[in-house]
Amino acid sequence: MTGNTEERRADLVGMWVTADGHIRQELRADGRYDEARGNRRSAYTGHYTVTGDHIDYVDDSGFTATGDICEGVLHHEHLVLYREEKQT
Repeated sequence: MTGNTEERRADLVGMWVTADGHIRQELRADGRYDEARGNRRSAYTGHYTVTGDHIDYVDDSGFTATGDICEGVLHHEHLVLYREEKQT
């Protein structure tokens, strides 16, 4: 997908979940993320930047991680997350 960083980030905003629903990562429009693990809300929070199909994460505690979007799937380190369908 082409376009500037802001446009690409807007394309990725929303909830991303693992197939088993255990990990839920919300990418927000303000460049922040909030990741829940099981019953643990906000297990990881921080900010993210997008360059093309690549995402760089910086957690509020200081550690970093990366991810890539490939064919509509988010590959975040060892995780595979899928966009959650919005309920209407």
